[in-house]
Amino acid sequence: MPLIVRDHTWTQNQNTVYISVPLKGVKTANVHVICTDEYLKVSFPPFLFEVFLFGPINEEKSEAKIGNGVAVFTLQKRRDELWEQLFTNIDKDKQKQIREQAILKVQEKEAEKSKAKAARIQQEKKYALETMMKLENEERDRIQKMKNEECARATAEMDFWRETQRKTAEENENQQKLRGTGILDNQPVCQKTECANATPAVTVLHNTGNTTSGQISKKQKPKDLPAPRSAGCIKINFTPRVFPTALRESRVPEEEEWLKKQAEARRAVDTDLAELDDLKEEERNPDWLKEKGDKLFMAGNYQAAVNAYNLAIKLNRKIPALFSNRAACHLKLRNLHKAIEDSSQALELLTPAVAANAPGRLKAHVRRGTAFCELELYVEGLTDYQAALRIDPHNEALRADTDKIREIIQGTT
Repeated sequence: MPLIVRDHTWTQNQNTVYISVPLKGVKTANVHVICTDEYLKVSFPPFLFEVFLFGPINEEKSEAKIGNGVAVFTLQKRRDELWEQLFTNIDKDKQKQIREQAILKVQEKEAEKSKAKAARIQQEKKYALETMMKLENEERDRIQKMKNEECARATAEMDFWRETQRKTAEENENQQKLRGTGILDNQPVCQKTECANATPAVTVLHNTGNTTSGQISKKQKPKDLPAPRSAGCIKINFTPRVFPTALRESRVPEEEEWLKKQAEARRAVDTDLAELDDLKEEERNPDWLKEKGDKLFMAGNYQAAVNAYNLAIKLNRKIPALFSNRAACHLKLRNLHKAIEDSSQALELLTPAVAANAPGRLKAHVRRGTAFCELELYVEGLTDYQAALRIDPHNEALRADTDKIREIIQGTT
């Protein structure tokens, strides 16, 4: 039974109530607060402070400061008035109803927070994906622009080369036509009548048939053209992936989780482990080891039962009963955290929830809830017992244990 704190202090004005609760040396991390518009509870085991307020408050605008060995609450009144006292006198049934409503309200708020957090994380992932896709599109456009510019430059060079070749061919063709008509072969440089007064040293140049006249310029040499570019192959390496989808379209965490489970499944059927080489054929059977562990548990040899379940789990990690039964052994051995871990693993394997696995889920919830209660985590324990009670609502013993845990949380016997 918790110890009720009565040495608190409180003051008020027209619109605010101030409550100071000493924490009796308890660490701040162990303080749990539940507050509604008509109820305030401060639990710091083994102490408990609980008050049914005289008037309604605005819980959204109220504040709590915990530290330096004291919890100070600033509660905003809904109506501007002075209270006659801090507590209101109501019967036990009404108190029980207010407590249950407060617990349900706190659970609903926690669920809403979890949903909001999940939605925020999903939105952040979506924004990150959109940003990454935008950057990839910009990079792709930049590369395409470079390709287009390079293609245009190469096309311009090719057109220039073709134009040069065409002009050269036309010049050669014109020269061939002039040679064919004889214009370049028989025309002298000057006639005697025209050169009577010329200097006697001047001589006439005649075409020999192989060269043109001295007055015609030599043939223009073709321009030097660049050598053709060398051809080659470009090797493109892609990031190796197990899944066929592109990385930007995939959900990496889910894929990694799936691959991890596949690896565990492959290891589950592998019975060639080095430490199992000295086992007999029947000892390599997980079902045989489970039955052996059950018999050792019934005989009270809990550590030996744990060893049998350990070996069976090494052979096959997909049997929920192995984890659930090992959790029962850990409860007997007071290994409470290991019991919680094994029960949680069993519940994970017992999905989806169907009628066929209801007994296994019931045992796992009860064992994990028992471990939570032994660790004085009564709220978590109550959650598991309520889940077990939903599976078997006609179990009177389970209902009695659930009510007892609820009374511990509410501070009554």
